[in-house]
Amino acid sequence: MSKKHNKIIILLAVIAGFLLWLFFRPMKIIAVHHMEYYSIILVEDYPFTDKGKIEWWLKNKSMLKAKYAVPHPEADGSYNVILWDFDEGYKEDDGYDSLCFDDMKPPLNCVDKNALMTISRDKYSVTDFTVDDGVYVLKKNGLIVKTKSD
Repeated sequence: MSKKHNKIIILLAVIAGFLLWLFFRPMKIIAVHHMEYYSIILVEDYPFTDKGKIEWWLKNKSMLKAKYAVPHPEADGSYNVILWDFDEGYKEDDGYDSLCFDDMKPPLNCVDKNALMTISRDKYSVTDFTVDDGVYVLKKNGLIVKTKSD
């Protein structure tokens, strides 16, 4: 092989390695906040696909309950958990479209409203996931079925 072909192969290997790292990096939980009827999880390095986000929740649900008391069900068993993008970090309230936390002192107690996924369970124990591509329902048999799209 020529030097040109070797350089191309090395470049392709580096690109492939970067893409693999990008898709398989673990999601980081930065903080958890509890609001009136919601648990808010601020995350970085979230999965890109709806399937990846839902799988992350299912794999980490027990850890979240033990470590962060998430979800925090209401008396009827219902709950709402929202994963928010924390890539930009805590910010000052922009007076327009920030989500601010009462359990932190201002001015750096807000994040941009960029929800990645909402997990909701109703009083009938039906769990659904609202993600970029629509709403998915977790059936009693463990199947996840898409119910609607935007």
